[in-house]
Amino acid sequence: MAGILIIAHAPLATALRECIAHIYGGCPARIGALDVLPDSDPAEVVAKAHSEIERLREDNGALVLTDMFGATPSNIAARLATVPEVRVLAGVNLPMLVRAVCYRATPLDTLVEKALAGASKGVQTIGPTMPPVASASECGCPPAPCTEATTDATKQAANPNPLAGQSAGEPAAATRGAACTGGVAAGVFRPAGST
Repeated sequence: MAGILIIAHAPLATALRECIAHIYGGCPARIGALDVLPDSDPAEVVAKAHSEIERLREDNGALVLTDMFGATPSNIAARLATVPEVRVLAGVNLPMLVRAVCYRATPLDTLVEKALAGASKGVQTIGPTMPPVASASECGCPPAPCTEATTDATKQAANPNPLAGQSAGEPAAATRGAACTGGVAAGVFRPAGST
């Protein structure tokens, strides 16, 4: 699995890694965070970044995610782009990071594509109209389907009627999308306290 290093303005790198630990019930192995403080010496941070990459890098390499293109953290991250089997992406957001963690076992170039897709698909307008529900293949599930998606596929194979077991008016796509996002269709906001 590829190692992942987040380099961002403090405290964003650590906060993103903590979000992943929250989502996964513990931080997956080989995910590092390097917070760049306003008074950091860039040369020292570059040296630390190189040692972190060596610690995190796996057989299929490492992915470096940084926050804002052109800022000090991305300039530091750019120094790692010349290291063999290391790719650097700017504009990190939580959907990008979640997608990167899900696809760490894929080849490095595929991982980059999946992370970029997660970043752009994670930016949505939330308003009075609901966006279209993502299909199961677009929901961001890891290559091996999540338990809910596998259970749903088994039920669907056993019952070829796609509307069986659903309440009236609930489209099949919403069920597939919900299976991949913990019960909530992708892109749909569920208010706190609702089920």
